[in-house]
Amino acid sequence: MAVLQEYKCPCCGGAIAFDSDIQKMKCPYCDTEFEMEALAAYDQELQNEQTDALEWELTASETWQEEDHIQSYVCHSCGGEIIADENTAATACPYCGNPVVMMAQFTGALKPDCVIPFQLDKEAAITALKKHYEGKRLLPKIFRDENHLQEIQGVYVPVWLFDAKAEADVRYQATQVRSWSDSRYYYTQTSFFALSRSGQLDFSAVPVDGSSKLDDTLMESIEPFDVSRAVDFQTAYLAGYLADKYDVDAEESIRRANERVRESTEEAFAATAAGYTAVTPEFSSVRLSQGKTRYALYPVWLLTTKWNGEQYLFAMNGQTGKLVGDLPVDRAASRKWFTGITAAVSAAAFALSYLLWLL
Repeated sequence: MAVLQEYKCPCCGGAIAFDSDIQKMKCPYCDTEFEMEALAAYDQELQNEQTDALEWELTASETWQEEDHIQSYVCHSCGGEIIADENTAATACPYCGNPVVMMAQFTGALKPDCVIPFQLDKEAAITALKKHYEGKRLLPKIFRDENHLQEIQGVYVPVWLFDAKAEADVRYQATQVRSWSDSRYYYTQTSFFALSRSGQLDFSAVPVDGSSKLDDTLMESIEPFDVSRAVDFQTAYLAGYLADKYDVDAEESIRRANERVRESTEEAFAATAAGYTAVTPEFSSVRLSQGKTRYALYPVWLLTTKWNGEQYLFAMNGQTGKLVGDLPVDRAASRKWFTGITAAVSAAAFALSYLLWLL
């Protein structure tokens, strides 16, 4: 049976969890606070644990296990059954709400190298969502009143961090446009240039989402995370939050890491080609060396709201507070806005034509 780790207050026996405001463990019942270092002993068993080597000849049951991928745990506090999928690493008992950590998900190669603790709490996430609504002219007016937050979850997302040195050569075609006029004509001169850039860049902690559950675009939209504030991994940081182990391994993440390195390299080199009207890349070659990966957990608040029969998902960076998510559009307001813009452009065009006619 899989081992569950629970964190209990020695003063009152209540379940304690990580408090992002004070960056300590805190008991919500008696307000006792605990330094993170005091709970490091809970993770010592992870250092010496060996993986199971149990082999069975399975028949019909083998098919069931491959299809369902379900794990069953027993809550130590109330004895209730906790059902989770094979990647769940931290959750709460559905009966008593006691936060639990699945220790087997952090043994051996599954143990993260570091974790960025939550800096912002649930209330900050709700406030950020309300602020996200502000200034949205095309947002339906009744959305703010009728939408209902269905779920707010603090989740530690598994992330692969890639470090490498990149040596690159990039060739561009650049144009420079110069215009002037005299009493009779208007002149335009376009000059073409061939530009070459070569150099070396150091990349540190290029993140790639290691979970298939969360959309990669959503995760990248709430970047950046400040990895310099990451700490050595302790399971105590997970208490009170949800967490998954990675189900997309480092090898599968290499392609996206390479894409991000290439894009960043080309952007950095293009920034050195200033003074031209347009710069278009024609060729680029990027070679990596000294590459290595690290496994980290990033803090994310996920907010789900429902309105008019549809669900909307928002994600907030649990460290910086940056929030992204789609919002519904008021079609009537959109048509009015578009009509107003079209009318304004038409009026401006007419006025310009009239002035040119007078001249």
